[in-house]
Amino acid sequence: MSAKAERLHLRVDAEQKALLEAASEAAGASVSTFVLKAATDAAADVLADRRAFLLDEDAWRVFDEALDRPAQDVSGLRDLLSEPTVLDDPAGEAQR
Repeated sequence: MSAKAERLHLRVDAEQKALLEAASEAAGASVSTFVLKAATDAAADVLADRRAFLLDEDAWRVFDEALDRPAQDVSGLRDLLSEPTVLDDPAGEAQR
């Protein structure tokens, strides 16, 4: 592991600081170590979801077969996706 030469500065409110201090104490780590581990674990998870996923042999076969199947019409899906939703109405009311 290389020497740590870079710094990150964070601003937190009193409640966030107290939470981090309590959690790091419970984990038996310093606040810096706790926050760095939690942040790097979260970052690795975010990136892993975008890079690769692992499947055992059976799951890979099922996945591969699904990719090879021709697309199918799903009853009602085309209508559902073509109708306005509550997100389309600025007032949040369903279209009538």
